[in-house]
This record gives sequence, structure tokens and C-alpha cells, in this order.
Amino acid sequence: MADLTALTSSAYQQALEVIASVEPRIADATKQELADQRASLKLIASENYASPAVLLTMGTWFSDKYAEGTVGHRFYAGCQNVDTVEQLAADHAKELFGAEYAYVQPHSGIDANLTAYWAILAHRVEGPWLEKFGAKNVAELSEADWESLRAELGNQRLLGMSLDAGGHLTHGFRPNISGKMFHQQQYGTDPETGLLDYDVVRAKAREFKPLVLVAGYSAYPRRVNFAKMREIADEVGATLMVDMAHFAGLVAGKVFTGDEDPIPHAHVVTSTSHKSLRGPRGGFILATEEYAPSVDRGCPLVLGGPLSHVMAAKAVAFAEARQESFQTYAQDVADNAQALAEGFKRRGITLVTDGTDNHIVLLDVSPLGLTGRQAESALLDSGVVTNRNSVPADPNGAWYTSGIRLGTPALTTRGLGASDFDYVAELITQVLKSTTPGRTSAGAASKASYVIADGVAGGTKAAAAELMEKFPLYPGLDLS
Repeated sequence: MADLTALTSSAYQQALEVIASVEPRIADATKQELADQRASLKLIASENYASPAVLLTMGTWFSDKYAEGTVGHRFYAGCQNVDTVEQLAADHAKELFGAEYAYVQPHSGIDANLTAYWAILAHRVEGPWLEKFGAKNVAELSEADWESLRAELGNQRLLGMSLDAGGHLTHGFRPNISGKMFHQQQYGTDPETGLLDYDVVRAKAREFKPLVLVAGYSAYPRRVNFAKMREIADEVGATLMVDMAHFAGLVAGKVFTGDEDPIPHAHVVTSTSHKSLRGPRGGFILATEEYAPSVDRGCPLVLGGPLSHVMAAKAVAFAEARQESFQTYAQDVADNAQALAEGFKRRGITLVTDGTDNHIVLLDVSPLGLTGRQAESALLDSGVVTNRNSVPADPNGAWYTSGIRLGTPALTTRGLGASDFDYVAELITQVLKSTTPGRTSAGAASKASYVIADGVAGGTKAAAAELMEKFPLYPGLDLS
């Protein structure tokens, strides 16, 4: 292990020397980013730390390849090694999640969702439409038939979780492309508890009759019963699509099983390969065999050339996640989120849904007189990296917000345990309770500016750095 650590350190030192020979400011920024991440409390729920093996995999000549198409069916010559990489990544993903089919080309979670949406439309609408006219593809349709098909494709219904309830932009949020390409409605959460009410979702689905029912979340701190969501989808004839980008690591690590594992219940599952999964920034899709041919058309349907170097890194990350140690890590992520939530509750901080049973803790800072933007900025000044987030029926909207979203995957990767997360709750509470809104030039309370009591930001930043020294990031990696 010591030899491997030395090799890793040497590899990065030499790589940065090469980079510095061309643009030293990029090398300096890279070194500073590592220093900043080492010293701060990284609590953004969508971030993590990839292993050196994953990171190094992305810095290869696979970056130079174009490879539109699929394994064994490329539109460019010389892709035999890309075929190997993509097949390995897909095979690892299928084994890791127990899926029938995996597509690892999407560049991001949004790409994965767009590809999935159009694949569902192609399978559910375009396919029957072509069969109706005896055509093999749209090129064989008359112009009138093609215009009719376009109207059909653009007039389908989608039902997803609302943004303020914890859903994602791509779940039908009107300003997003998903809210423009579908006739969409959204379901929320119970106004008293903040929890999903499946009877309400069912009633809405019965009334709206969507073609696509989207489940999954980016800021909902509870688990979802995907068996119930599938029942609702089947009842109204919808395709159930689950976006598990945030909690994929908890699925891979067997923390979510049975009705809480989306793979056995959904027709199509989308995800990112980073976040709780600890891989490279990228996306992927899992599906039943029924939907595989349509998803395989991601290029030319939505995507262009896949990023072969990132697919290679996905294969490495999926291989890492198949190791038994990853299941221990995933359980620790969930346990640490519980400890963080309990730490806040003991200190009088309001939590959306009054707790968590996944990796997310969502604070409502409005009882403290703050907006999410003020809290986010004050915490950043104090060495704590978070992101502001809407809460249900948020009066401050999606820009200023009333919430702060926290996640435990990154700091769990560094080795923090339950008592450490309780201390993190103490540090954050101290900052929030020491912060007050600023004033506008007209003297009114500001939604953006803030004032932190003297000494609090500096003291918390020092305490955060001291805590992080006990849990070194990439230990042995010396860039000096």
C-alpha cells in the first residue's frame, strides 16, 4: 500500500509539472483546489471524492477518441478498445445493480434523463406509430405522417416530483427542457409532514394519466417505496422512470433493498456515476430488456460522441463499488446522516421531514430569520461548503430559498463517524445562530447580505481545518 501511495503521489507531481510547462496557472489552481478541499467541511450532497484510480483513468488518450454508436456498431473506425471499455463499464453496472441492461454513454445526469425520456417516447409512441403505417423508421413516413408523429411525441404527459418538494429540475420543472417537451404536472409532499403521500400521487396519476411517472429526488431526505410507485404507474398505463442519481450508492451498497430498491420495479432507471457512488462525473441508464433497443439509440437520438475516458473511469468506479467494503461505506453514509440530523435536532434546528433515512439532511433556516442564500454564504465563510435549497412551499423561491441541503457521502469517504458528524452539527449551528440578515441601502432586511458575529467565522474555519487534519484527503499525496 505504501508503494501504491508513493506511485500515486509521483504520478500527480509529474502530471502537474507537465501541465505547468504549458499553463502554470491551471496547475496552481489544481493544487489550490486540493488544498481547499482538504481544509473544508464538504457537505454538498451531490459531491464526493473519487479514488486516485478513478481520477487517473480519466487522464488518458481515450480522451482523443470519437466513438458514436454502440459496442460493435460504431460510425468511426478504430474503436475496438473503446468497445472493450464500454462493455466492461456496462457489465460492471449490470452486476452491481442487478439490472437487465446498462447504457453508460450519457455525459451527465441530465443527459441520462433526456436520453431516457426520448427513449420512452420512441418505445411508447414512435414505435407503435411506425407500425401503424408499416414503416421501419421515420424516414419512410410521408411528410404529413411525420408531422402527425411530431405532434404525438410533443404532446405526451409526465408526472414528476415538484422542485420545492425535493424533485429535480429535469422532473418536469417548467423552465427546464423536461417541462417544455412534455405536458407536465407535478406531485408534492404532505404540507404538514413533508413526506410523500402515495394516495395523493395515485389520485393525481389517475386524473392526469401520464405516459411517464418519474420517481426519485435530489433533496428529499427520506426513502421512496418504488413498489408502490410501480403499482401507480401500472394502474394508469405509465412507464415508471426512477432518477436515482443521488442515492445510487445506497442502492449499490445494499442499504436500499426490497421495495426501496428501484431496479426490480422501474422500467427505466437513470443515475449519475458520482455523488454517493464515488465515480467520475457522468451519467448512465439501467433498463429492462424491453426498453434496451430504444435506449441504445441515445446516439443519434440525444447524444453525440461518448466520452471514452469517462466511460473507462465509470468501469473502474463500478468495479470498486462491487467490493464488499463499499457496502460498509454505504451503510456508514446513512448512519452518519442520522447522527447529523439528530445533532441538529438536539440543538434546536428545524429539519424538513424532521429527520432523514437516506444521505440527505435538509435544514429549514427560516426560523432563524435567514434565507438559504445567507446561510450558505455564512457557512462558506466559515469553512463549511453546502448549497442552498428550496423547502416545500418555499416563500423565498428557488434563488434565495429557505433551506440548506447537506449530505454525508464526501465526509464519510474521509472516514468521519457518528460523533464527528455530531460535532459538525455543532459547528454549523454555531454559525447559523451567530448570523443575522444584512440591510439593503434603503434599510430593509436583505435576502442576500448577512452579518456574522465577530470571531465566529474564523473560529469555525480553524475548527473545521483541525477536524479535517484528522481525516486526511488522499493521504500521502504530496504536491509541494
